[in-house]
Amino acid sequence: MADDERTVPEDLGGSRLDKAVQALFGLDSRAQTRKLIEDGRVRKNGRRAPKGALVDAGDVLRIEGEAVSDAGSACVASPEAPLDVVFESDLVVIVDKPAGMSTAPLRAGETGTLANALLGRHPELAGVGYSAREPGLLHRLDRGTSGLVIAARTGDAFVELTRALKEGAIAKRYLVVCTEEGLPDEGSIEIGLANHPKDQRRVLACLHPRDVMRLAPRAATTRYRVDRRANGLALVSVWAPKALRHQIRAHFAAIDHPLLGDDLYGGPPLPAACARVGHALHACQVTHEHSDPQLSFDVTSPLPADLAALVA
Repeated sequence: MADDERTVPEDLGGSRLDKAVQALFGLDSRAQTRKLIEDGRVRKNGRRAPKGALVDAGDVLRIEGEAVSDAGSACVASPEAPLDVVFESDLVVIVDKPAGMSTAPLRAGETGTLANALLGRHPELAGVGYSAREPGLLHRLDRGTSGLVIAARTGDAFVELTRALKEGAIAKRYLVVCTEEGLPDEGSIEIGLANHPKDQRRVLACLHPRDVMRLAPRAATTRYRVDRRANGLALVSVWAPKALRHQIRAHFAAIDHPLLGDDLYGGPPLPAACARVGHALHACQVTHEHSDPQLSFDVTSPLPADLAALVA
């Protein structure tokens, strides 16, 4: 879906940005509206603004990418769908998503996603989360990314875990495979990210001062450590506490080490013998310490065999 752009009318002049966005674009969920703003997908006169900012009549608001109403679009439960549950408590469920599966549906009635399977096993997730299509889900993984996804089983748990995620209190580790030549043994990538001005499928790592000025990128830091080098490739542990959309993929492409199989960011193709449906990125660990043991977890997911074979 193309970017959607609306002009603030007189009767909304002086309103807060989040309220104006919800009214102008017909969004049913305040949580969905907040998430769009926090993800940097809402622009006021071409620039990012916090949800509490005020708008004036005549301001141009734009949502970058898809933003659809929740009305009539609740996730369809699929009790028969396979689901790899790796952790469960009364308040949290953590599942392992395979590469090639979408985290949540984009269209009403869509099935075959992780959210459909989650709701089929945990019907209490309905009504919890950012929107009706994302029952309980704290975050998403790209379709081509495999690994751990966290869902909250109650509204209160969702609020607490969302706060923890935004504050970086939930530690997340990833594994990537990229070309190894010239890649230091460890490092930190600190490049601001913005939605790509010409391709809504991608984000732009703003290296040039001109892009920083015109796109107002969000700050982003990715730390990494090379775990293994083999066959001209590197298996790399990566930490991105507040990972933005496509952060790891865009950051590694920006340092000329795009992930294998990531054609969107210029990555080399996976070997023909590799059966993976997606790029070489795996969310391998999530950790959260909390006074309530039902909200505490330290869960790992082993490197999938298709990626392990690349660096054997």
